[in-house]
Amino acid sequence: MNDKDIEYYLGLALMQAKKAEKLNEVPIGAIVVNDSKTITGKGFNQTENKSDPTAHAEILAIQDATRLNKDWRLDDFTLFSTLEPCPMCLGAIKEARIKRVYFGCENSKKVGQGKEIIISNIKNKSCQEILKNFFVKLR
Repeated sequence: MNDKDIEYYLGLALMQAKKAEKLNEVPIGAIVVNDSKTITGKGFNQTENKSDPTAHAEILAIQDATRLNKDWRLDDFTLFSTLEPCPMCLGAIKEARIKRVYFGCENSKKVGQGKEIIISNIKNKSCQEILKNFFVKLR
């Protein structure tokens, strides 16, 4: 995957984050792409609207991808997220066997995340800005 592809898919993840923002959710979006560079899953945070603490963008994108692929094994797939995955999402990523993760900005609430499959800080400014603007509106 080249830099142009990475920028493109993170841009699509950012579009998913904007859907969350419109619903007054924390604006985080995720995309799952197969090895043919086809989008197989999309998700955005819906924890408030679903009253579900596990309804994170990454989890929902993985669920979408497994439904479409009719297989929970997402070997050789790549996940793009606007925010560094939390420990729960990282666990789901590993369980789904996703090989690569690209994220837009670091998670300031880091708690024991591993770095071995993660490539960081792509679209850092855009991803930070949407989160910052969301929380500014809340306060």
